[in-house]
Amino acid sequence: MTWTSDQPIVSLKGVHKSFGELEVLKGISLDVMKGEVICIIGPSGSGKSTLIRCINGLNEIQKGSITVEGQEVHDPHLDKLELRKKVGMVFQQYNLFPHKTAIENVMMAPVLVLRQNKAEVETRARRLMAKVRLEGKENSYPGELSGGQQQRVAIARSLAMNPDVMLFDEVTAALDPETVKEVLITIRELAEEGMTCILVTHEMGFAREVADHIYFTDRGVIVEHGPPGTFFNEASDPRTREFLSQIL
Repeated sequence: MTWTSDQPIVSLKGVHKSFGELEVLKGISLDVMKGEVICIIGPSGSGKSTLIRCINGLNEIQKGSITVEGQEVHDPHLDKLELRKKVGMVFQQYNLFPHKTAIENVMMAPVLVLRQNKAEVETRARRLMAKVRLEGKENSYPGELSGGQQQRVAIARSLAMNPDVMLFDEVTAALDPETVKEVLITIRELAEEGMTCILVTHEMGFAREVADHIYFTDRGVIVEHGPPGTFFNEASDPRTREFLSQIL
């Protein structure tokens, strides 16, 4: 199937996901257009992280369909590597290799997985380190970097695969308040450059500022969604209003 940019770059239709008896996603449908920034918010345990882990095939689904650029993510014949090239993911835990320098962490996947030329990858990795404002930290080990710096290395590492879509799963949740801002600035710059971003976040000010569309999930369903202005000012569902009143 050929994908064209007037179709959603990511599309979920009736997605159900269970862990044993526990149904975590109960028929989730949403479309993301190329270049859009989508924020998924909601109480803990509402299925947000599971949802984005399903988009890049980390979690299997029981029912429904998820496509990325027209390709069915849960097609048993799909080469997961091809999918991971298109869909970058940054986690709450940075998952950097502690015995590798920052730049080595960024270079690993393109060199080892994509078998790209090491010198070319290094040139690109240095550019990406500058992009996430970490010039001069290329040869630092993760243990020598702050949490916010490590998270920005993790973002650079995802970008090194040249993805078309970036998924961010609560990437600021483990950070000190002063380092949260550095990471959010990096994500905002990516969004401004037209990267398609899907974020699970608790940062409401950030969501209001950068999102094109906000989805509020509770107990595995999308309760309400809309552009930030409407969502924050005119939420109609009582569950959304209660959630917003607790955090805003």
